[in-house]
Amino acid sequence: MDIATILTKRYAGLEWTLDGDDYSGLTWLSDTPKPTEATLAKAWPGVQSEVAAEAQERLDAKASTIDKLRALGLTLEEVQVAFGLGQ
Repeated sequence: MDIATILTKRYAGLEWTLDGDDYSGLTWLSDTPKPTEATLAKAWPGVQSEVAAEAQERLDAKASTIDKLRALGLTLEEVQVAFGLGQ
C-alpha cells in the first residue's frame, strides 16, 4: 500500500506529512479526522486502478500524437529536434 499516493489522490488539499512509508509515520495536520489505516487500505485498490488508468491514458495520448505526426508526414525524431525534446 502506498500511503502517500492514497492521500494525494483521496485527500487532495488536506495537509499531512509522512515520515517513511507506513502509517505510523503519518502526521495529520488538517482539521478533518485522520483516516484510519484500515480506511487507507480499503482505498488502495481503487487508487491503484486510478493510477494505472492514468498511466494508460498517457500512453494512449502519446500513441495518438505519434499517429497524427505520421499522418502529417513527420517522424517523431523530426518533432523532437524541432521542439528540442529528447536530446
